[in-house]
Amino acid sequence: MFFLFMLLSGQVLASADTNILVFGDSLSAAYGLEPDEGWVTLLEERLEDDNYPVTVANASVSGETTSGGVARLPAALQAHQPDLIILELGGNDGLRGLPVAQMRTNLQEMIELSLGNGAEVLLVGIQIPPNYGPRYTEPFYAQYQELAEAYDLALLPFLLEGIADNPDLMQNDGVHPVADAQSMIVDNIWPVLAPLLPAPQVSGES
Repeated sequence: MFFLFMLLSGQVLASADTNILVFGDSLSAAYGLEPDEGWVTLLEERLEDDNYPVTVANASVSGETTSGGVARLPAALQAHQPDLIILELGGNDGLRGLPVAQMRTNLQEMIELSLGNGAEVLLVGIQIPPNYGPRYTEPFYAQYQELAEAYDLALLPFLLEGIADNPDLMQNDGVHPVADAQSMIVDNIWPVLAPLLPAPQVSGES
């Protein structure tokens, strides 16, 4: 009976874990790296090392636009049942010069769908190169702040802060960070993510 109680207790604790879903593009899909070198894997390792009762799933796809994200998100929500979504999309829209208004509508749809499914959203902002011109780059960047305020979301203003402007931290394409920069991405997102997490388990809990 004691063994059965412990087994059932363990199942209850396991089911109580907070499910985090990272839903992004190549920046979150370890593009050009080994899968275990990407920032999502490093984040998962940090959470595990610090005894946070969370699980992390990565549904990021290289080349994804916000339109693709809208199409994929319902199935991802059903498959992973997240409590928290780290939404990192928009970079490919920007690099392709797609309309900011449509991108905003797509992000809005994903935010509303996530919230409607009971998931908190951490919105991750992206910046694109200045050669696209201020008439495009300024509203592109501003929409993340505006959406975060409109929906009262946690916001990381720029995923690659302190990275994108350092050629030594970027791959040859100038778009994707190298392996050594992935831990810096975790450091960027941590101050925004940590307040959304459950308390770490004390030593001895399971």
